[in-house]
Amino acid sequence: MFLTLPTLLTWMRIVAIPLVVGVFYLPLPMAERNLLATDLFVAFAVTDWLDGFLARRLHQTSAFGAFLDPVADKFLVCASLLILVHLGRADVFVALIIIGREIAISALREWMAEIGASRSVAVHMLGKVKTAVQMVAIPFLLYSGRLLGLIDTRVWGPWLIWAAAALTIWSMLHYLRMALPEIRAKSR
Repeated sequence: MFLTLPTLLTWMRIVAIPLVVGVFYLPLPMAERNLLATDLFVAFAVTDWLDGFLARRLHQTSAFGAFLDPVADKFLVCASLLILVHLGRADVFVALIIIGREIAISALREWMAEIGASRSVAVHMLGKVKTAVQMVAIPFLLYSGRLLGLIDTRVWGPWLIWAAAALTIWSMLHYLRMALPEIRAKSR
């Protein structure tokens, strides 16, 4: 199941992630770079939903796809956060919180899988809400202007990314609390 349509969409997302960063080095006016980066990010976020939908619909789920999909998500979020910090649109502490949590929870999940306790750190609704807030905040910060003449993303983006950081900490604490009994049991 290495080259199914859902897996190819995930690979495409990984390969295309440098485009979001590269847009900001193009000789275009900043407003055009912002719009292009936002469009790319949103398109990649949609392929994240689409590859999962297609994998289930076409019965093409696989262990490799289940591994690769969150890796692609983390690359997309981390690359976008780094460019936003570089542009001065996101605080470095927000990036450290979000990226640090992703590394910590990935390591925790890997370790829990090794000890046969992966169910204790299965995806929780809190993690999904955190991801949803991130996936709205990041394009708002990339766009950095008035959306449809109504929403000032320069105001809402920072609020949303800090909300995502708070949800990031909350969800990390939830996963650690769920894993703690298994950690205690295995350390005896």
